[in-house]
Amino acid sequence: MSLEHMILLIAWSVTTILLITLTPKNKTREAWVIFLFKKMMTWSTGLIVVEARLIEYPVRLFSYANRASFTFEFFVYPAFCVIFNLHFPNKKSMLIKSLYYAAFVFGLVIIEVILEINTQLINYIKWNWILSSITLYLTFLFSRKFYLWFFKINNKNDIENYTS
Repeated sequence: MSLEHMILLIAWSVTTILLITLTPKNKTREAWVIFLFKKMMTWSTGLIVVEARLIEYPVRLFSYANRASFTFEFFVYPAFCVIFNLHFPNKKSMLIKSLYYAAFVFGLVIIEVILEINTQLINYIKWNWILSSITLYLTFLFSRKFYLWFFKINNKNDIENYTS
């Protein structure tokens, strides 16, 4: 088994374990909504980015069916978005909320850059870590706004009542 395939196996395993252990039983419905919404965004934008030849994924699952990264776009990133939304620090200051966004965005970007430099899982063509940071931030933001809208959480009191 190649290094790249081993990394994909680890990514699926670790993400599955994190998703199962960090999703409260009473939040399963919310988790599915977040996961599917995020998957819709990442799958379609991932396809556009790959077809525009901004990024390529030389080693990937389902290489004959699709040139995008099935692992990242279809599973890992939507799963992390579930964790992001379900554990969002609603009652904290704007600074803490901003740091929370930064931790998720830059945590994923750092891993992506390490993989881009050291493996054949991702290859930036006309892309860079700054574009990844921007797109990750925007999709986290859109998913957060959608989550709040979908479950009709629209003010501070609703958030406090909903999360307690």
